[in-house]
Amino acid sequence: MPRTPRTPRQPVDEHTRRKRRLITLIAAGIVFALLSGVGIYGLIIGPPDTENRPPAPHAPGPDPTPGTSGPPEAPTLEPLPATADPEQFARQVTQALFDWDTHTVLTPEDHRLRLIEVADPTGQETPGLIADLDNYLPTDAVWTQLQEYQTSQRIDIDRAYVPDQWDEALAAGGAALEEGTIAYTIEGTRHREGVWLDDPAASEHPVEFTMFFACEPRFEQCRLLRLSVLGEALE
Repeated sequence: MPRTPRTPRQPVDEHTRRKRRLITLIAAGIVFALLSGVGIYGLIIGPPDTENRPPAPHAPGPDPTPGTSGPPEAPTLEPLPATADPEQFARQVTQALFDWDTHTVLTPEDHRLRLIEVADPTGQETPGLIADLDNYLPTDAVWTQLQEYQTSQRIDIDRAYVPDQWDEALAAGGAALEEGTIAYTIEGTRHREGVWLDDPAASEHPVEFTMFFACEPRFEQCRLLRLSVLGEALE
């Protein structure tokens, strides 16, 4: 019997692949646009690259040399308690960002290291986080000026929530955002107190921002990834 001629393969598969690739790019673009609006560019990640990855910075420990005595240790900040609860972590980070007192021997670097200790343990997001912290903590020069007025600062958190725009980003991004990554927007009131011409002085100012961090299943404990520009938050 003569063979039945085979039907030529139609270029449907290639067309479908192109269509899916286009949809993926559009979804990633939506996520990028949302994150760009708050000054974040490093959260759209692919498969983790374990090679050539810098170690996560950590605060130097005390000299373990036994049998030696030296000057008393300077006061240090307590590490943030480990937690896998996203809202609790968001509130802890917020307090660590905004609560400080220049009328002590502590420095901005002490507050910075406290937050870096709960950063991405892979070190992938840490350089970006260090840059973000510059927008929140006073510089050494400003800290010295504030010391002259015995300035202290604290924050009252009015609202901590997962913004709707983040849900949209997750829905659009799919695999572009690693599972366990979450965003929390913080709305609050920053209070400052000090002394001006020997008289007590105080001020308050509303603040809002969005923090990005990762909890389970990406990490057993929540880890801080990035911070939005202060005053620019996802809604």
